[in-house]
Amino acid sequence: MPDFTSATHSGPSSAGPLQGVRILDMATVLAAPFAATLCGDLGAEVTKLELPDGSDTLRHMLPVMGEHSLYWKVANRGKRGISLDVRKPEGRALFLKMLPRYDVLVENFRTGTLDRWGLDLATLHAHNPDLIVLRVTGFGQTGPYASRPGFARIFEAMSGFAHLSGESGRSPQHMNHPLGDVIAGVFGAFSIAAAIAGQARQPEGSPRGCEIDLAATEALFRTLDPLAVEHQLMGTVRERTGARATYSALSNIFATQDSQWLTIVGTGGTAFRRIFDAMGRADLLDDPRFATNVTRLKHADEIDGLVAAWCRGHTLAELQARLTQFQVPHSKIYSIADTVADPQVRAREAIIQLPDPELGEIPAPCVVPRFSNHQAPTPRSGPAVGEHNEEVYGELGLDAAAIAALRERGWCRFLSRPALSRGLTRKEAPQAAH
Repeated sequence: MPDFTSATHSGPSSAGPLQGVRILDMATVLAAPFAATLCGDLGAEVTKLELPDGSDTLRHMLPVMGEHSLYWKVANRGKRGISLDVRKPEGRALFLKMLPRYDVLVENFRTGTLDRWGLDLATLHAHNPDLIVLRVTGFGQTGPYASRPGFARIFEAMSGFAHLSGESGRSPQHMNHPLGDVIAGVFGAFSIAAAIAGQARQPEGSPRGCEIDLAATEALFRTLDPLAVEHQLMGTVRERTGARATYSALSNIFATQDSQWLTIVGTGGTAFRRIFDAMGRADLLDDPRFATNVTRLKHADEIDGLVAAWCRGHTLAELQARLTQFQVPHSKIYSIADTVADPQVRAREAIIQLPDPELGEIPAPCVVPRFSNHQAPTPRSGPAVGEHNEEVYGELGLDAAAIAALRERGWCRFLSRPALSRGLTRKEAPQAAH
């Protein structure tokens, strides 16, 4: 169990709130590995374990630039990388030898898979009684769907999320990003932090290991708070309405004269009144149709029609100036090009440059959130297959001959690649040629 009591509070530290937590991430693709990455951003030491053949799907998921897996590099940032085939007896033995060195194990194989490999929970805890095991699956460790494979779009469909996305009367929509995976990853990181906090309150000397059963479909459903209660108590099934919100008016996306898209939000009486003020339509402020949120929702078509006509008559710049003057919440619908150029994003350095041995530096979102007593170092990009094998296995006491034997038998793989230490700042990182 890491010791958090020795941290000082005299000023910002680069240690991170999860310093001392050691995580072994043997998960694949995105949801569970993202949980480990988020913990790594906050100071945990994360070791990424993968099969020696580099077959993890994320290594082949776009964007891929030539031989460089850009998705892998940003999604697994800050981790040391080792390769090991835990399905084979020698690999399993080495894995169990490693286990006492870690506080958390992260996995996302189908329910029962680790059991078949001889790595059931009892075996894991026999080798490390304090081990926290985060299991991320599509549907959880129990129930009729427990053994089913899961992917982000399945979680989005079965949670009800996709049913809300799209235009009324048309096909449901998935967004062009695996939202179901990343939401599960956020819940996974939260779960790890909660388990560590819980361990700190348990009596010394007692086994403090636990299993975290995280179903990705349940994680996404957890974000849809009112759907179940409005269905059961009011008989309502919330439907697709395009960009319009059906829980508060005004809230929609509008086209501008110069073919841009603008989202405008008037949730609450004061914010709504400001929209009509900005439009120069103070005459509508006392209209009983627009007096409350309930009446505004009944007349949402009329409100949207008025605002849409106003927006079509002005350029984006004109609308933004006017809405800003009257303090109406609004934003252009950004592309990634708009996001990276935005002055707020630049002022807060919300995009950082990860040191990368092959590409020099690559951009990625910053560490979130920010702590007043912690200055987060810039993590390096995700590791190559088996990049840190000699380092990690050397820490276990394996000599050169033992490591060479592992390599010859194919239990692990070693790649030669320029090394960068985990957590280097941008100024400290050696630069590779672009």
